[in-house]
Amino acid sequence: MEPTGNKSSPLHIPGTVPQQPVSGSPMSSSYENQWLAPEDHNKPRVSSPLARSSNDSSNSSKENSGKENTSSSQPQQQQQQQQQQQQQQHPPRKSQKDMTKAERRALQEQQRLEKQKRIAAGLPKSAKKASEMEANKKQQGQQQHQGGSGAGSGASSGAAGGEEKKKKNKAHAKTDQNQVPWLMHLDPPKRPNTSTSNNKDLHPAVLALGLYFSERKIVGSNARCVAMLETFAKVIEDHKPPSDATFARNIQKHLDPHIAYLLATRPMSLSMRECIRWLKKEVSDIVEEEPPLTDDEARNRLIECIERFIRERITMADQLIVQNGLQKIQDGDVILTYGKSSVVESLLLETKKKGIDFKVIVVDSRPLFEGKHLLRRLAAANIKCSYHLLSSVYVALRDVTKVIMGAHALLNNGAVYSRVGTAMVAMAASDKQIPVMICCETYKFVNRTQVDSLVLNELGHPDDLVSTKPIYNSNHQSHPNPSESSLASWRDQSNLRLLNLLYDVTPSKYITLVITEVGLIPCTSAPVIWREYNEEFGKRT
Repeated sequence: MEPTGNKSSPLHIPGTVPQQPVSGSPMSSSYENQWLAPEDHNKPRVSSPLARSSNDSSNSSKENSGKENTSSSQPQQQQQQQQQQQQQQHPPRKSQKDMTKAERRALQEQQRLEKQKRIAAGLPKSAKKASEMEANKKQQGQQQHQGGSGAGSGASSGAAGGEEKKKKNKAHAKTDQNQVPWLMHLDPPKRPNTSTSNNKDLHPAVLALGLYFSERKIVGSNARCVAMLETFAKVIEDHKPPSDATFARNIQKHLDPHIAYLLATRPMSLSMRECIRWLKKEVSDIVEEEPPLTDDEARNRLIECIERFIRERITMADQLIVQNGLQKIQDGDVILTYGKSSVVESLLLETKKKGIDFKVIVVDSRPLFEGKHLLRRLAAANIKCSYHLLSSVYVALRDVTKVIMGAHALLNNGAVYSRVGTAMVAMAASDKQIPVMICCETYKFVNRTQVDSLVLNELGHPDDLVSTKPIYNSNHQSHPNPSESSLASWRDQSNLRLLNLLYDVTPSKYITLVITEVGLIPCTSAPVIWREYNEEFGKRT
C-alpha cells in the first residue's frame, strides 16, 4: 500500500497540472472509479516522452533563433521541472475504496483541520471556493501591478478599489463565520434601501412602512397586516394609469414592485401573505367584471374591499373572539399569557369590565420584552398581575388554571406558528395538565404544513441578544470592574454564533382549544375553516 503522509492539501494549486479529484467525499471517489479505466487509476500523470521531446526540440530551435526566444523558453523548462518534482512529491491519491479504515479516518481529520484553517483565515469553507478566491486575488494583484506601471493615477484608483474589495470580502467572511451553518437558507436581517434613485417609482408611504417594519416600530401580525393594507389603499388611491391602459389591468403591475420592496425589507408574516393573495384575487375579479368598470369605479371598489376586509376579518373578528373567550374565564382563575397579543389584551380588559375576579401572570422573554407593554396596560386597569421570564415558566405555572396566548398563523396540520417561546410555554402547561387556549382570527389560517421551526422562519438581529452594558459584581474583589460587556466583540470569535429566531411551531397535541370569530374549535379543524372561507369569498362578486 502507498504511504498517505504525502497527500496534497485541497488548497494546493500546481502551476498548470490538471487538478486531481479530491477524495474527501464518497461521491468523488465513486465517479472516479466509474469513469476512469482500471489501468488509469494508478498511472502517474506525467507528460509523454513525445511531448517532452517535441518541447525540447522546439526550445532548441528557439534558442538558435535569438536571445528573446531563449528567455521565453526558459520558464517553460522550469515549469516542466517543477511539475515533475510536484508529481514525485505528491503521488496520485488512492480512492476511498482502496483505503483502509485508518487511512480514511486520517484523511477526514486532515480535511477537517484544513477547513478550520480556512475559516480562521477568513476564507470560504469549501476548498474549491477558497482556491478560486486566492486565484482571483492574485489576478487582481497582477492587474493592479500592471496598471501601476502604466499610469500612476490609474494605479492609485485601482489600489483603492482593491482595498475596498478586500474590506468587503473580510466583512462578508466575518459575517458568514458567525452564522449558523444549517440556517444559511434563512435571509439575514437587513436595512432597506431608501435612496430615491433606486426607488423613485415607489410610493412614499411604502418607503416609510418598510422602515417601520425593519426597525420593529410596527410589530404584531394584526398591526402589520392593517398597516400594509391601509398603505396599499393609499397607493391605489394615488395611482394614475398610463393613457394606453386601464386602471383595473395596470394596478396589479403597479403594486408588484411595492410588494417586492416590503418583502425585501423584512420577510412577510404568513398572515400578510394571505392578505396579499386575497388582494390579488380581488384585482383579478375586477378585471373580469362585465361590463368593464371605469377607472374611478374600479379604484373605489378596490378601496372599499380593503376597508371591508379590515373591518370584518380583523376588527369585528377580534370583538367576536373576545365575546367567545369570556365563556372560558370564571372567578378565581389564574391566567398565564406569553408576550403580547392585541386580542388577548382586549379579552383580559373586557373580562375586568365584566367584574370577574381573576389574576394574570405575564411571561416574557428577550430581546423584545413585549410582555412589559402588556403588563403596563393591565396594571393601569387595576388587574392583579405578576411578571416572570421564560426561564421560570415552571415556577409561574404552579397556581395557573388556564393559559391563553395569541398566534401569528394557524397551519393546515393544526400547529400554531407564533412568537418564539410559545411552544415551550404550551408544552410546559401540557405537562402540568393545564388547558392551553389560542386566540386566532380566521384570516390567519394558512394552507401550509410545517412540523419544525427551521425550514421556514425569520432571523432577528443577533446583536439584540448582546447586552452592551458592563456587569459589575462587588463580590469578586480580585477581578477589576469590566469596562465593556463580555460579548461586545462576539463577531471576532470565529467559534461563537448567536441565533435569534423570531418564531416557533407548537404541535397540535399541546393545544386544547382555538378561540375564533366563528366559535370555539379544535385546532385540527383549521383546514375545514380555511376551505369554507375560500369557497365563500370565491362566490362573492
